[in-house]
Amino acid sequence: MQQNQRFWVEGRVFIGFEIKALTGLHIGGTGGGIQIGGIDKEIIRDPFTQRPYIPGSSLKGKIRCLLEKHYQLPINRPIGKTKIHSCKDPEAYRNCPVCQVFGVPAEERFGTQTRLLVRDVLLSEESAKIFGELPLERSYAETKTEVSIDRITSAANPRTIERVPAGAVFGPGEMIYTVFNSDDGIADPASDVERLYIVFEGMQLLEHDYLGGLGSRGSGKVKFQKISLSLRRRADYFENPIPIGTFETLEELMAKKDEILGRLKSELNIRG
Repeated sequence: MQQNQRFWVEGRVFIGFEIKALTGLHIGGTGGGIQIGGIDKEIIRDPFTQRPYIPGSSLKGKIRCLLEKHYQLPINRPIGKTKIHSCKDPEAYRNCPVCQVFGVPAEERFGTQTRLLVRDVLLSEESAKIFGELPLERSYAETKTEVSIDRITSAANPRTIERVPAGAVFGPGEMIYTVFNSDDGIADPASDVERLYIVFEGMQLLEHDYLGGLGSRGSGKVKFQKISLSLRRRADYFENPIPIGTFETLEELMAKKDEILGRLKSELNIRG
């Protein structure tokens, strides 16, 4: 973007939801595996309440990873000990469904900031109350022992992990999707609204995969429920948000995709 050219927020779409764990959920924390008889893999907990929660970084990162695979994007940028996809030039970025939504590193001068913000999702008060009354071995968690077998000696190597029990509900959760505009065309509000569908696709891919660790061994199947969409427009941002729709399931939302995107464009006075 050239100097003195404007770049602004046209509106923000607020996505509310709950996440229900259909199988035990393990999102790892720190600790465990130090003392004899301890837990080898602990779940992450809020340090004040000791309740488990879903970090926004885990949720956003998993959705991005699944979308990169779905769109067959090259995994070309090291981030710590792993790699992600990141566009290397303006032309690739302009047409990339993932980088447009999730952003590129700040040193890439051609990109805008991320359009998608994902907040931590806390354990619901109802689930916290239910689990607080159960005779669980660990606070708000079950323990599960897994055994690996040495292929040479046949020796058993047990390990104990924590999981949030199946049936736990996390929420209310919140994602915020920003619709940008600019003088130079680097941000196009019509395209931004259309790309909101990428977020819905990522949520559905997650339902078909798993969240957290140990997914290939049964953990981490989740479901989005009680989904709500609302809009705050730049022109009247600090007034009450405009309700766009509520949906009991992600399937219901996906079935009304065209209606949702059309309503957002109409409310934002966007053509195309």
